[in-house]
Amino acid sequence: MSFGQGGPQGPPGGSQPSTPQFGPPPQAQPLPQAAQPQAPGWPQAAAQTQTPDWGQLADATASRSRRRKMLMIGGGVLATGAVAAIVATAVVQSGKSGKKLPAAEKLPAASASPEPTFSKVAPPPPPNPEEFIASSDKDKAPLSTKTLFPHSKPVMSPKTGYTRAATDSTSDCASVGQNGLGAVLADNGCRQVLRATYVRDGVAVTVGVAVFDNKAAADKAKEQATGNMAALAGDDGTNFCQGPACRLTANAEGRYAYFTVAGYTNGTAVTSDDTKALKAGHDVAGYTFRRIMARANAQASASVSSPKASSEPAKTASGSPKPSATH
Repeated sequence: MSFGQGGPQGPPGGSQPSTPQFGPPPQAQPLPQAAQPQAPGWPQAAAQTQTPDWGQLADATASRSRRRKMLMIGGGVLATGAVAAIVATAVVQSGKSGKKLPAAEKLPAASASPEPTFSKVAPPPPPNPEEFIASSDKDKAPLSTKTLFPHSKPVMSPKTGYTRAATDSTSDCASVGQNGLGAVLADNGCRQVLRATYVRDGVAVTVGVAVFDNKAAADKAKEQATGNMAALAGDDGTNFCQGPACRLTANAEGRYAYFTVAGYTNGTAVTSDDTKALKAGHDVAGYTFRRIMARANAQASASVSSPKASSEPAKTASGSPKPSATH
């Protein structure tokens, strides 16, 4: 095969090989110095073109990869160390600014706490106020119309006020009892009778408190009561219950028996269906009961406040009076 002008030419001498030749390709031979083209105005090139060493290039690339990995690992170690140093510094600074906890060995052990102790001796029971008015042996507080009836205008029931009109006391118990009551008081050993009269809206009530040595005598006098306590006229001379029918009550508390007589100041008789005089008699009887119990509570409280008394508070008696015998 032949090529036209400008194509490759055969080897010198016009001969061609009969068989193909195998082996490494022939290396390009550099052109003679004089045959290399020169660019006008440029210096003559001195370097010659050579084939690159691929093994050296691969070694260089591997070396650069190893250096890059080592740099990355070293940077990571340095970053980790820097973070650890920052955290340690923050902990130290926090420890300096905060309060220090006590060392574990300085905390008291649970077994070191003292065990509570309880006394096996039961405290004595509080005194009963009723015991102080049950007999003259313990009922030693001063007794008079001033201590028993201290209020000049007592409120004896809700929104119901009375005016004290007169007071009186006597050791001649029989002289103030009428229609058989005087004899009952004397026979049971009455020591004295204290009386007070209260008025309200045309109704007057006299209460008489008979004092005995003990509760048994007072209870017996109440059970045997007959007749009535004599009405005590007011300081203004007002008389009541001097003949017309009146409303009566009888009761006892401790060593005291108390009796009321209620009627109208104008002399009008109290009828069996009357409620005004009945209410007034019960009001005054209830007030008298509370005054007797106030005496009992005061003595019970005084007993626990004395050096020889128990340290327990006194029991306060504030019950209702026993039902009065009314007739």
